[in-house]
Amino acid sequence: MSTLLYALGRWTYRHPWRVLVSWLMLLGIALGFAIPHLGGTDNSFSIPGTEAQEGIQLLDRSFPQASGTSAQLVIVTADGDRIDEEPYTGAIGDTVAHLEDLDGVIAVTDPFNEMVTGMVSDDESAAIIRLQFDGQSTDVSDETKEGLEQVADDLRETLPEGSQVAMGGDLFSTSVPALSLIEAVGVLIALFVLIVTFRSFAVAWFPLVSALIGVGLAIALIFVATAFVSVSSTTPMLAIMLGLAVGIDYALFIVARHQDQVRAGVEPEESAARATGTAGSAVVFAGITVLIALIGLGFAGIPFLTTMGIAAAVAVAIAVVVALTLTPALLGFAKHRVAGWGHGRKRRGMPLPGARRSAAQEARTSDAGVEPNDVVDAPLPSHTPTKRTNRWVMLVTKHPIVTTIAVVLTLGVMAMPAASLALALPNAGQQPESSQARQAYDLTAEHFGPGSNGPLIMTGTIVTSTDPLGLMADLKAEIEKVPGVKEVALATPNETADTGLIQIVPETAPDDPATAQLVRDLRALAPELEDEYGVDLKVTGFTAVGIDISDRLGAALLPFGVFVVGLSLVLLMIVFRSIWVPIKAALGYLLSVMAAFGVVAAVFEWGWGAELLHVDRTGPVISFMPIILMGVLFGLAMDYEVFLVSRMREDYVHARRAAGGHATRGGRDLAVGAVRSGFTASARVVTAAAVIMFAVFAAFVPEGDSSIKPIALGLAVGIAVDAFLVRMTLVPAVMALLGDKAWWMPRWLERILPHFDIEGEAVERELSLADWPEPDTTAVVVGDGVAVRADAGGSAGEVVLFDDAAFRAEPGGTLIATGDPRAARAFALTIAARLAPTDGRLRVAGHLLPERGAWVRAHVGLALLADADDRVPALRRALTGKASLVVIEGVDALDHAERDQAAALLRDAAAALAASDKRLTLVVTGRTESAALALLADAHRPDVTSITLRSATAQTTPTAEVNA
Repeated sequence: MSTLLYALGRWTYRHPWRVLVSWLMLLGIALGFAIPHLGGTDNSFSIPGTEAQEGIQLLDRSFPQASGTSAQLVIVTADGDRIDEEPYTGAIGDTVAHLEDLDGVIAVTDPFNEMVTGMVSDDESAAIIRLQFDGQSTDVSDETKEGLEQVADDLRETLPEGSQVAMGGDLFSTSVPALSLIEAVGVLIALFVLIVTFRSFAVAWFPLVSALIGVGLAIALIFVATAFVSVSSTTPMLAIMLGLAVGIDYALFIVARHQDQVRAGVEPEESAARATGTAGSAVVFAGITVLIALIGLGFAGIPFLTTMGIAAAVAVAIAVVVALTLTPALLGFAKHRVAGWGHGRKRRGMPLPGARRSAAQEARTSDAGVEPNDVVDAPLPSHTPTKRTNRWVMLVTKHPIVTTIAVVLTLGVMAMPAASLALALPNAGQQPESSQARQAYDLTAEHFGPGSNGPLIMTGTIVTSTDPLGLMADLKAEIEKVPGVKEVALATPNETADTGLIQIVPETAPDDPATAQLVRDLRALAPELEDEYGVDLKVTGFTAVGIDISDRLGAALLPFGVFVVGLSLVLLMIVFRSIWVPIKAALGYLLSVMAAFGVVAAVFEWGWGAELLHVDRTGPVISFMPIILMGVLFGLAMDYEVFLVSRMREDYVHARRAAGGHATRGGRDLAVGAVRSGFTASARVVTAAAVIMFAVFAAFVPEGDSSIKPIALGLAVGIAVDAFLVRMTLVPAVMALLGDKAWWMPRWLERILPHFDIEGEAVERELSLADWPEPDTTAVVVGDGVAVRADAGGSAGEVVLFDDAAFRAEPGGTLIATGDPRAARAFALTIAARLAPTDGRLRVAGHLLPERGAWVRAHVGLALLADADDRVPALRRALTGKASLVVIEGVDALDHAERDQAAALLRDAAAALAASDKRLTLVVTGRTESAALALLADAHRPDVTSITLRSATAQTTPTAEVNA
């Protein structure tokens, strides 16, 4: 992948206008499709398979006038007046008539109707007009909502001074989030951090431009999607928040790498390609982790949350693609100006400080102490000044035990409020006090009790009853006995007397945990009522749906947490080839998450700093805050972990090489030194990235929507804690405690885990070996110190299939490799890129292995003759397609007749290639040279070189290790 990104970075750098115009055109087209759907978001919540949803579906079928969304108009008299006297009674009667005339209103409950109770307050100072609509909140037209507000305004003007009128209810329980100028402050802070980091006004804009284009495209696509799926109004805001944060950070990593390289003297075009191939690989890894975590939101089984996760994942995916393509294109506009203040243009060709992997990859061949996939460094060039070690990491690593205890205790204290974190769906009580829906909510709670804002409904089929009215009266009496029920406002059958409806007013608010307990108690009572009255009642309504969603989300947290932590362990094992580093990273992530939960609970539950953050009402936070925070923070935490610890690993392996290739008695000192040097090299960019992330998320807190506020605060705190306390304090302390044991991994696990080129190792190795074995080499096959080893399994340890092989074959020549059958087959598979070399340098057909293995496998013919039933056809298949390099394994297996046929095939293949000015090159393996030489003589191939493969013949290797 890194080599592909390297080529992509070079192409986009060379064609900046094409790339920029293409993205702008794509953005324009997407906006054109999105504009007609800008109002298409949906705040209705449903959760299939729950009792509340089943109850709503029953009402839809048999009691439609009670199944839709509702609203209520609250009227409070002036001091000393009574609501049941004029002018209030007359004005309320006129208002009821006006409301009945509005489109979509199917029922209006007059508070003075003798058939209903609870619509007039006990002190006669307030009344509620309740409205029922056809369909859910998203089905109510804007014209109807405007009509409701106009009726409320007219009533307000009619009533005496000092009276209050407010329109609220379920229809207005959620607000549509909107951007404000405060969010722009986060972007300005990000710009300031970028200017300080890059010391350049021009370059500082690049990550912002990249992120804004990506966010614009993502939001446009989300609004287009509203034409096909239900998308909540919170989704675009979450996508903006994430898209901005990761878009800026991903571009920052690429630009920072590019700037360092240009300052070191690398030509800008080459540097842009390298930065895209190296830092771009880390960007892809970071993006993949965020994507997996966001898509994992589907664990909860809630459609709107799954849609939200997919939409946010789309925003992150676009941010990755834009960063990888538009960022190097923007660098193409800057050329040498990217160096920034105080850095003049460097001499062409000056090597990059640290050469991070280049020379180190060369040194792999003969150093048996270096692991197969270790990343090693070359010594710093003589012209490069020695970096001063960061003072912070020196302090942390000198006192690792104290530091570890202090950080864990601090985060533990921060996490304590999380025990009181309550979850609920948003309601009007969380809206700003200036909102009419919030005023209606507060007036209702004040005069009718908090439960009047979230009535519950019990419904069931009563078709078998011979006395439906008496049955409903009996059920009402039973339900009123349940603790937590303030009153039963309505208990009635429908017009056909086949379905009953009971409207219950709780004593507590909709988002109060006691209301959730009441729902559970009513559901526990339902079987008893069914036994006694023969009616299967279901608890439903807007409040019950919200409680079911919160319960489902709470139940999903543990499996989602196991998924995320397990994923982090596997991914980091793949990246770092270590056991302890992933465990430490996962535990650090859990500490960050719990600390973030604790701060959110302290602010939104306990009220600490609530006024400062413009939190209008304390109480439960939005239900999906924890699962979203866990998913997003996971990806971002792994990003910082990889960026910091990968450099520590590189420095450690280089130091170990310099000490003789083994973790000797000074292994611990080498490991601690690598922690310090790796931290020093990475801290600047990680700090900048974390500050930008924090600024973007924190900007959504002061004036953000009530649904976004706790998510934004949790992400801001989580990022700050994870970056500065966990990754930049706890990580180096724990790494210092572990010493060289931090990089231990069992060989069996090393063998089965795949390899991920997280820092563009393939690019750096190709660059370092670009002139190997010599500039413009003509060699078709060339190797130096090539070895292939494998785990023998059990206690047998490692087996050497072949070791320290040096060879070369020119166009038209033949290379014979002889040895025992295991070594011969392993060598053939290695040249044909079916096995990866463990050590050494190997170039086949101009391509380095194993980095270019896919190309070699597609262009090199391979004939495995030793175990083939039809050996001549196997050779014929290898020679088809006019491959100019063919590997023939097990030539000893050919008998005399087969050898004649094989020689004829080789002559024909050589002649066919010669007709197109190509030459056939062969690599032949076998037990001895004689069979190979006989075949080559018959095939008229005089140009032959031979090598003898050296292997550990005393051990037995499983066949699978050397099988194709």
